[in-house]
Amino acid sequence: MKQQQQWTSLLGLANRARKVISGEELVIKEVRLKRAKLVLLSQDASANTMKKVTDKCKFYQVPFMIVENRYQLGQAIGKEARVVVAINDAGFAAKLKTLLD
Repeated sequence: MKQQQQWTSLLGLANRARKVISGEELVIKEVRLKRAKLVLLSQDASANTMKKVTDKCKFYQVPFMIVENRYQLGQAIGKEARVVVAINDAGFAAKLKTLLD
């Protein structure tokens, strides 16, 4: 549980620093433009969204990680449920990766 709170509060911090993009279309755009440093995808995303996002990430070699659920992801950035978010800051991305591993 401790780990979970750490990554969600870090994501919240990244969001306040305006380093987080949320929403499928916008995230895919960030990945395409190679601005996304890390993509967080909710485990309860639809199969279609899951495939679309992971395929894009693999193609553009953007690391992605699966998180528990959309509510957790949304809550971390102070929004309703969010299925996918991109972090476009290398520092935040690296730290989130270590916390989510």
